[in-house]
Amino acid sequence: SSGINAEYGGIPVENVNKNDVNAAVIHGSSLKDMDEAVLDGILIDHEEIVFARTSPQQKLIIVEAFQRSGQIVAVTGDGVNDSPALKKADIGIAMGIAGSDVSKEAADMILLDDNFASIVTGVEEGRLIFDNLKKSIAYTLTSNIPEISPFLFFILLSIPLPLGTVCILFIDLGTDLWPAISLAYEKAESDIMKRKPR
Repeated sequence: SSGINAEYGGIPVENVNKNDVNAAVIHGSSLKDMDEAVLDGILIDHEEIVFARTSPQQKLIIVEAFQRSGQIVAVTGDGVNDSPALKKADIGIAMGIAGSDVSKEAADMILLDDNFASIVTGVEEGRLIFDNLKKSIAYTLTSNIPEISPFLFFILLSIPLPLGTVCILFIDLGTDLWPAISLAYEKAESDIMKRKPR
């Protein structure tokens, strides 16, 4: 605007090409008059965007715009006015201490300590649990298929059983149980936070 005296690389702010910068600050008053195509263009052209002084309806418009562009959207909020955006986002995050009951009800996750660093920790722990669960299920399936096959052959082809049911049970308890449990306590892979959201 004309009231800004700052300069960008020796060029007055008014003369800066908007497509040459990676960051943008959009005030709620300018967002109010902006149509969807212009907002979508801003989201594509800029890596860093700050939306300032937005109304609850504008927050909802911002969430919908990011979702239209194929992004996974997380919204944090603590007030009643944040509830529509919290509900619409892919994951709504409410504040546990300062948050209102309405925002907590609309959110998918509640930060008990109101610390944004807890979001990253929670995502990392969730991914670790999911990975370890996949490993345990894969191990259990691969070890149980050879144990079930003789019973299927016995039923379908009348081939005699090489091992009895009690013997198979002892093999399961002695050899399968402990490795499957140990996989649940695996440490996180090095790239766990570099993966895209599912």
